[in-house]
Amino acid sequence: MSEVKNNPNIDIDDVYKDVSEWRINTGDIKVVAKRLPGGFRTLKWLGMSIWSLLFLGPYIRYNGSQAILFDLPQRQFNLFHVTIYPQDIWMLSLTLLFFAILLAAVTSVAGRVFCGYFCFQTVWTDIFTLIEGKIEGDTPQKAMKFEKAPWTFDKLSRKILKHTLWLLIGLFTGISFVAWFTDAYQLWDNMFSFQVSLTAIIIIASFTGGTYLFAGFMREQVCFWLCPYARLQGVMYDQDTVLPSYDAERGEPRAKLKKGDDFSKRGSCVDCNVCVAVCPTGIDIRKGQQEGCITCGLCIDACDSIMDKVKQPRGLIRYASFKELHHNAPRIPLYKRFRVIIYGLILLMALGGIVYGFTHLSATEFKVVHERQPLYILLSDGSIQNKYTVKLLNKTKKPIKIHFEIEGLEGATLHELTDMTVEPGKVVPVTALVRVPADKLTDDLIPIVFKGTIDNSTSTISYKSMFMSPEK
Repeated sequence: MSEVKNNPNIDIDDVYKDVSEWRINTGDIKVVAKRLPGGFRTLKWLGMSIWSLLFLGPYIRYNGSQAILFDLPQRQFNLFHVTIYPQDIWMLSLTLLFFAILLAAVTSVAGRVFCGYFCFQTVWTDIFTLIEGKIEGDTPQKAMKFEKAPWTFDKLSRKILKHTLWLLIGLFTGISFVAWFTDAYQLWDNMFSFQVSLTAIIIIASFTGGTYLFAGFMREQVCFWLCPYARLQGVMYDQDTVLPSYDAERGEPRAKLKKGDDFSKRGSCVDCNVCVAVCPTGIDIRKGQQEGCITCGLCIDACDSIMDKVKQPRGLIRYASFKELHHNAPRIPLYKRFRVIIYGLILLMALGGIVYGFTHLSATEFKVVHERQPLYILLSDGSIQNKYTVKLLNKTKKPIKIHFEIEGLEGATLHELTDMTVEPGKVVPVTALVRVPADKLTDDLIPIVFKGTIDNSTSTISYKSMFMSPEK
């Protein structure tokens, strides 16, 4: 292809003039994407399969209960044998930070691969269009012929079948979402007995209607006009970001393939438009990067299949960076890209915090609050008494019994609090009185430690507080 690339008759400005001819589909044209097999289509199906967890996850059982349950009324998240309470909300914050930075990092490296392979809207749209293609026609020509056909019983029955399947998918999506926040099997039992709460009905109805509308009718319009990520993606790109790109220098001048054509005197692109036909958003990748590109790579599969047929090397459309295509520069390794390094460090710190949190979850949450009104009381025997409120949260799934003692202050005795029993997931506030003979006090502010020993266990909990007395 060097003859074509160095051909003085080809003006590179003319090669990329199509960039000014971008056309964004505003909904006036229905996109019916052709489905072709290929490596990126397989990757897309694998990425989409992750969403099967939405439907299957709530039904996994562990030790007789739901393995993953986000129990909002009880303010606890159950993840198999681990229970996370609001006191551990910092772990949720780190998790959200991790995924937010991961999204930015992946985008800076390979564009909108999240949109192409994992996005809820993209996945459900792909499933809805697959159903529509099977019932009404999987090419623009077949779909248009079906739409223009007169209304018959066959056409009506096909329409009803399509919309019924769409609504059922939307309904199961809503039910599966709610099932993460309540017992999944009990939810189905309540549905069949018409005892579902109003809140659950509203959520299920919203998901059913939203899925039906967005994936069935709006489709790529959601990506164009509603999704904020589509607007933000540009600031995450740089000249080293690899994206599905058309090699214009190799492909131009494009022309329909004729028998006896000599590719040494023309571009490799045969102007078949298959890359446009398979695009789920209906863009022409040959006109450059566009807002509608979700970097799914389906155009690469399509172009490679055509290159195989015309016996040309693959890669006319491929994942490539701006530098590779326009400056013939080698791809910079990820470890040399400053932005990727910063993203990676943040990801490692967030992940480290999450792992630390899960591996250091305590069975209890213990807190001691010193009463301020009054700070201390002088008893008739001359001793000084301080009042405390002890709060203990049981983060296990079994009742626990704890025995308390006072350490750190000679002569201190604990009253009204010796043993405490706390039910699972409950917070029990209990009053504790600490008394110290006046002759044992060496200062007006002395640290003391409340120490608790969990019954039938070697685990102990402690909380450092202060004992207050008159000024010395």
